[in-house]
Amino acid sequence: MSGGLLVAGTTSDAGKSVLTAGLCRWLRRRGVKVAPFKAQNMSNNSVVVVGPDGRGGEIGRAQAMQAAAAGVAPDLRFNPVLLKPGSDRSSQVVLLGEAVDTVTAGNYRSMKPRLAETAYAALAELRTEFDAVICEGAGSPAEINLRDGDFVNMGLARHANFPAIVVGDIDRGGVFAAFLGTVALLSAEDQALIAGFVINKFRGSREILRPGLDMITASAGRPVLGVLPYEEGVGVDGEDSLSYAADRTLMTTGPRGTEWLRVAVVRLPRLSNATDAEALGAEPGVRVRFTTDPAELIDADLVVLPGSKATVSDLAWLRDTGLAGAVEAHAAAGKPLLGICGGFQMLAESIHDEVESGRGHVRGLGLLPVEITFERAKTLARSHGEALGAPVAGYEIHHGVVTKSHSPPLLRYADGRPEGAAERNVFGTHWHGAFESDEFRRRFLTAAARQAGRTGFTVAPGTSFTAVRETALDLLGDLVEEHVDTAALLRLIEDGPVRGLPFLPPGAPARA
Repeated sequence: MSGGLLVAGTTSDAGKSVLTAGLCRWLRRRGVKVAPFKAQNMSNNSVVVVGPDGRGGEIGRAQAMQAAAAGVAPDLRFNPVLLKPGSDRSSQVVLLGEAVDTVTAGNYRSMKPRLAETAYAALAELRTEFDAVICEGAGSPAEINLRDGDFVNMGLARHANFPAIVVGDIDRGGVFAAFLGTVALLSAEDQALIAGFVINKFRGSREILRPGLDMITASAGRPVLGVLPYEEGVGVDGEDSLSYAADRTLMTTGPRGTEWLRVAVVRLPRLSNATDAEALGAEPGVRVRFTTDPAELIDADLVVLPGSKATVSDLAWLRDTGLAGAVEAHAAAGKPLLGICGGFQMLAESIHDEVESGRGHVRGLGLLPVEITFERAKTLARSHGEALGAPVAGYEIHHGVVTKSHSPPLLRYADGRPEGAAERNVFGTHWHGAFESDEFRRRFLTAAARQAGRTGFTVAPGTSFTAVRETALDLLGDLVEEHVDTAALLRLIEDGPVRGLPFLPPGAPARA
């Protein structure tokens, strides 16, 4: 086998990342050497990958999870262009793992040719090393105002001569109109590459859906290749803000003891690496909820201030919304408070930032006796050490560094250097992914439950975060095998685009 496929979507958060991961796991089971690829990702949910030269770089966490599904080590080439939004108008550009520039809508267009060249070169290399490359699109290919210079959706498919399938989330409603509209808005050349559709998150009997499947096949001239049922626990690390909306709740199974541990995660405007909370939610009996409600913070057992791509801006938002007061009230009540990366920086007495916000000296929440200074060089590292008597590993992505501390550390690097802070019931660390270390997570949650007065909460000693993730990826592979026309997919990957598909003029009436 030697080929590839583009997984496009009717919208953001339609299920592209999930389907791509499922396809990678399914192909791996068949003995296919497969790689995931996303030419350009816009996300603050990233992970550090160490390249062959030993240098650390960033890619989207979704691509790292897809690599796990494929059974290969994450590679900077899997996500050659990463845009990290710092505001509504600007994003940091990460090229093959390295931050190289900041772009706005105005100067992004002039940068596109360079970004496209890098993406196409990365894909060409992967195609020489892997039997198949499963590409994930971005947003929707029908964003016709963005088609000129596109190298993520149909521009990529045209360049590589890859067939494309379009996935739509039926849970949102209007999926058939979205399928037909997506195809109709494309040019004839782009339409020629759209080979079929996959419906995501269907609830109920497929027979009830049959008239719609038949009609969209007739109307669009392309088959529905699969209907994936709605299943809990099949998500991969999200990349869109939609994945971590306020009021989203994460939990696995009920408590092992007699009480839940309720964790409230502040849903910051520039939230980054929210997957840290998913590691907490993997523990039985831990209920994790993203929220912007001050009352939920005061009522929670543990409050988490997560990472942020705009620490100073999000700190101002905390104060403007009254959430800062709720965070302070929670800590004053003696209940545990945890800050991770940007959230840790907000807990400091002071922040000096001439890099990210340009605001200079800013007063922090003052809940940890540390001072933070932003440096122009970004720290990118995979880190190992010890915390609470347990081994811990994580990764670092930050400009801010601790320049003064009067607090005991929360963690220590393998060489003994201190990291983070632990002051009575307030904790902070720059390490993302630390709570994926099972024994450390259990010890931290046990201590947090005790501080919160949840004496009936008990951890489950056998919980493995890696096993939880592997189970989810296996389930995705199962769903693809059971609910998608895999024979048709193999033909597409091996043989390329289907010839002779009909062209749908925009606005054409549906064919019965």
